[in-house]
Amino acid sequence: MTRPKCETVRLIKRRDLKNDYFSFTFAPFSAADKCRPGQFVHLKLPAGEVYFRRAFSVASVETSCGDLELIVKVVGRGTRILAALRRGDATNLLGPLGQPFKLPRRRERVVIVAGGVGFPPLLFLAQKLIDRGHDPKHILFFYGGRSRSDIIERSRIKKLGVDLRIATEDGTLGEQGLVTKPVKTFLQKYGDNCRIFACGPEGMLKAVNELGLALHVPGQLSLEAPMPCGIGVCLGCVVPLTAGGHARVCCDGPVFQIGEVAL
Repeated sequence: MTRPKCETVRLIKRRDLKNDYFSFTFAPFSAADKCRPGQFVHLKLPAGEVYFRRAFSVASVETSCGDLELIVKVVGRGTRILAALRRGDATNLLGPLGQPFKLPRRRERVVIVAGGVGFPPLLFLAQKLIDRGHDPKHILFFYGGRSRSDIIERSRIKKLGVDLRIATEDGTLGEQGLVTKPVKTFLQKYGDNCRIFACGPEGMLKAVNELGLALHVPGQLSLEAPMPCGIGVCLGCVVPLTAGGHARVCCDGPVFQIGEVAL
């Protein structure tokens, strides 16, 4: 595993993606080329009232210049402080941290299942697979949210050439209902030689986990959990394992095999 770097970086690009979603690009980060889909960085917020760092999945990297992108939704005090950063502001990054996705074989059909703020590491995964020669037509990108405002960067995903399939609970974009509904329909019909990659709300991950087990489709889930330390010391992100015992999401994960964690 790559030894993480702890470095001061500057915000070089800030995009308002609307509806409380933002894209932040920091540079230069010397370990950008070491980041893998599914890994995260620990970011130190500049305001003194927030003591602990915040963990964010890597959304993309530009290895030639050390750029690292995070896509964030403002949901609390820490993310509000982050959203207030302006171009040129400095902060500190620690990473890459955690276990990445294990990439599928080229002949396998990839089924990506993204829910809400679970989207960023899966965008990174899709780009990495295509860069490595995976046929984008064999990448099914299921993307779900409560409404169309939760489905961000649609044109960016489409430019990858993947098969994008959207579902919203209120029906304002794509198929109406939970994203796991079209995923189930697809896997029941074409599940052979597929591999699932999912990240999103706990309920969605639980449903994807059950689908994979019931239909015998292997895959990996990227879990979200509070990570005060990010390096396995504080035990704030412990989850139970189906085989017994526990694992730390920050260092044993955040990526786990389907069926490995008791969700």
